Amino acid sequence: MLTILRSPACRSAFFSLILALNTAGMIDQRAQAADPAAEPELQIDITKIGLGKEVVMTQGKKEWFMRVEVTPENSVIVRQEKQGERYLLDESEMHDRAMTPAEVDAAISDFINSVKTRQKVK
Repeated sequence: MLTILRSPACRSAFFSLILALNTAGMIDQRAQAADPAAEPELQIDITKIGLGKEVVMTQGKKEWFMRVEVTPENSVIVRQEKQGERYLLDESEMHDRAMTPAEVDAAISDFINSVKTRQKVK
């Protein structure tokens, strides 16, 4: 390859090709960044809290939150959805028994899947 690049005409053509490919890549990146329809990717953070768990999902200015608190006597599930500072959903439910770890995992998974499904539909 070095022998080919010794010729000024080949060197010029090679660097022109590199410049064209680089410029095309930069234009494509700018188009994607400027496209308002391109939403940021859904970020999911799960944290273990005592016997329960908490999940926070964000996508741009939208945020979904679920917390499952488990005590020996009961379980409390809190669900929230926010758009910026405005709450679209804020609900809780209480169960008169402790949820098992499998039930906590299932509740968290169901919540994550429901948010993902709603985002695909839009």
